[in-house]
Amino acid sequence: MGRMLPGTRALRTFEAAGRHLNFTRAADEVGLTPAAVSYQIKEIEDQLGLVLFARSSRSIQLTPAGAVVFEATVQALEALQGAVGRARRMARGARELRVSLTPRFATNWLLPRLSQFRAAHPAIELTFDINDEVRDFDADDVDLAIRFGSGRYPQLHAERLFEAVIAPVCSPKLISAGGEPKSPDALFDHTLCHVECYTEGMLWPNWRMWMAAAGIDAFDDSRCVAFSDTSHVVEAVTDGGAVGLVDLAMIKNELAEGRLVRLFDIGVSLGGDYAYHLVYPESASQDPRILAFSDWMLSEVGRANSAPLANTAG
Repeated sequence: MGRMLPGTRALRTFEAAGRHLNFTRAADEVGLTPAAVSYQIKEIEDQLGLVLFARSSRSIQLTPAGAVVFEATVQALEALQGAVGRARRMARGARELRVSLTPRFATNWLLPRLSQFRAAHPAIELTFDINDEVRDFDADDVDLAIRFGSGRYPQLHAERLFEAVIAPVCSPKLISAGGEPKSPDALFDHTLCHVECYTEGMLWPNWRMWMAAAGIDAFDDSRCVAFSDTSHVVEAVTDGGAVGLVDLAMIKNELAEGRLVRLFDIGVSLGGDYAYHLVYPESASQDPRILAFSDWMLSEVGRANSAPLANTAG
């Protein structure tokens, strides 16, 4: 009888260790201690009768046998994850359409319009995977996604929705307390915050870029406050009296309701093909549920783009 193979959890630990070639980083990823990772790897080696890692005081490396097992482990885990994703999609049935999107896009753009889609397409049951992570269509239980990027994704169809226009906003309370800023350099006296992140290697627009677009080239951004998420910028603007750079499409509700006010008619974007896209596998391009949702989204985008943004000061 052949040797028993390690279980899925042990294989995930081995895969993380083989990818990082570092037990500490692998431990952080799989939620174990470095000692527990080392112990589990030793158990796998004893179970297989193979030495998988060459260990030294400073580093670990896969042995030739370990490299063979590592490659097979990666393939096996990917195949299993893909099969589980396909099985979940089958179990959901033909009526359900599962959409992956970010929390901000869901809250500020899609959910307020959701009743209109359901009224137009009562036979389609929409469910959501609301997460900032980019999902894998082969492995994860999603049918389509709304992503910000270039729209160039292998084996995926991307329908451009709209670009991100980044502009400064403030709370009406700030204007009531100190008056409306009359020029961009009047913002120097305020706390300025923005999102600091990269999208496909491109830096998200920040205050230095916006000031340059406003004609101020020698802007010192050392006192600007950077956040990792738009919601934190909106919170700082609403509650803390800061002036924030935000994606206008993602705060259209706040602008329309007067909770935020746009400052100046100057906006910056990543430019080129960078925009919000509706993305789905090319193999699903004839799925009537996806086609219905895509047509509806494009129609809503056209309506939204034709409506002016409210509450612009300066």
